[in-house]
Amino acid sequence: MLQTPHPELYDVAIIGAGVVGCAVARRFALAGAKVVLIEKGADILSGASKANSAILHTGFDAPPDSLELELIRAGREEYLEIHESLNLALMKTGALICAWSGEDAEKLEEIEKQGRANGVAELRLLSASSARETMPGLAGRLVAALEVEGEHIIDPWSAPLAYLTQAVALGARFLRGAELLNGTFGGGWTLQTTNGAVRASAVVNAAGLYGDVVDQRLGFTAEFRIKPRKGQFVVLDKAACRHVPRIVLPVPTATTKGIVVCPTAFGNVLIGPTAEEQEDRVRATVETGTLRTLLQRGAEIVPALADIPVTAVYAGLRPATEEKAYRIFARPEKRAITLGGIRSTGLSAALGLAQHAMKLHAAFGEKFDAPPLIPKVSVPNLTETLERDWQRPDHGEIVCHCELVTRREIEAAMASPVPPGDFGGLRRRTRAGMGHCQGFYCNARLAAMTKGQLATSLAAGEQGKQ
Repeated sequence: MLQTPHPELYDVAIIGAGVVGCAVARRFALAGAKVVLIEKGADILSGASKANSAILHTGFDAPPDSLELELIRAGREEYLEIHESLNLALMKTGALICAWSGEDAEKLEEIEKQGRANGVAELRLLSASSARETMPGLAGRLVAALEVEGEHIIDPWSAPLAYLTQAVALGARFLRGAELLNGTFGGGWTLQTTNGAVRASAVVNAAGLYGDVVDQRLGFTAEFRIKPRKGQFVVLDKAACRHVPRIVLPVPTATTKGIVVCPTAFGNVLIGPTAEEQEDRVRATVETGTLRTLLQRGAEIVPALADIPVTAVYAGLRPATEEKAYRIFARPEKRAITLGGIRSTGLSAALGLAQHAMKLHAAFGEKFDAPPLIPKVSVPNLTETLERDWQRPDHGEIVCHCELVTRREIEAAMASPVPPGDFGGLRRRTRAGMGHCQGFYCNARLAAMTKGQLATSLAAGEQGKQ
C-alpha cells in the first residue's frame, strides 16, 4: 500500500544511501540544489557500503586512462582536503605489495610502471630485507615488495555519515524505508516508493547492488547486470595491530586484488576479502572453512598473527557487473544519471563520483544558487588515531567496555541530525557491540537506551537481524 505523497518538488532525487549516494547528496547540496536521498533500508550503508577494507586508494593499479582512475584520484584528493574539517580519520600507513614467489616478483616492475603512468609517484621497489625493515613481522619467505607510500586507512562508516550530515545541514532530506517501486518522467520525475511518492526534476541512481533493477524501474533498458561478488573478512583482536603497521597487498590478478592484511583505524587487523560470485543480492553468509583459510593465509604473511584471537567475522557483497569498468550513464533527455558497478574502489572514488555526477547534471540545463554559508559539520571520532570520548571528562558510564563507548556517545548518536535507524547503524556510529564480546555484555544496556527508537528492537534474538 502506497503512503501519502510528499508535496515538495526536489531538484535532485538520489536513490541509494551508500557511500556514493551520501557523497552525491553532499555535492548537490553544496551547489544549492534541493536534495532528497531515498533509501529502502532503515539506515545509510544498509547494502554494499557497510563491508569493505577501508583503504583510501591511490589508483596505482586502476585501469590506465580509465574513468575509474580519474574518479579515484579526484575522490582521494577531496578527502585529503576535507577530512580534518569533518573530523575524519586518516592513518598514513602506506602499503607493501608483497611477492611471495619469483613469478610474482617479476610482476612488480610492471605494477610500478603502471602506477607511475597512473600518476602515482611515491613507489619504491624493495628487496625482501628492505621490506622487512619497514615491517619486521613479514614472513621470511618474502621475495620482494613494492612500496606504495600513499595508500592509507580511513574510517569507512564515519565518512559517508559526515557527507550526509553536511547535506542535511544544507537542507537535504533523507527518506528511509523508501524502496523505489517505479518512476515516470513527464517534464520531471514522479518516483513511487514504499514511503510515498517523490517528485524531482532529476534523478541519480546510486543503488549499488540494485543498480540494474532501479534502472529498469525507472523505465530504462538496463545497460548492465549486477553480479554480486561476496567478500568474507576476519577481524583480529587489537593485540594484532603492533604486528601490522602497514597495509600488506598481494600481487593482484585479472579478477581480484586478492587477500589483504591491514590495520584498521579502530586498532584491529583485517584479513580479507575473498571474491566469490553469487546470485543472492541480500544474504552474505560466512563459511567456517573459508574463514579458517583466511586465518591461515594471514599467518603465512605475518606469522605472529597465528596466536591472535578473532574479534569478529563478516561478509559483504560488492556490486560487480559483467565488465570491470564502472557503469556510468547519463540520459539528458530524461535528466537521469546512473552510477553503477562501483566495486571495491567506491569508498575512495565516492567524492570523485559525486563531482562527476555534478558535471553530468550540468548538461541537463538546470542551475542552482550555491548557499552563501556552508555549515560546519564534525562527526564524532571512533578511531584510535584521535582522542576518544572516554578520555574526556563527564562522559557518563562506559556502556561498551570492549570498545570503550560512553553513554554520552550513544545519546549523541541517537539525537544527531542523521540518527541510526537500526542496530547496525548504531554500531557503525559508535562501535558499541563491535568488540571482542560482540555485544554479549552491552546489548541489554543498549536495548534499554534505544527502546522504541530503532526500526527493529534490540531485544534478545533481534540483534542478529540487523
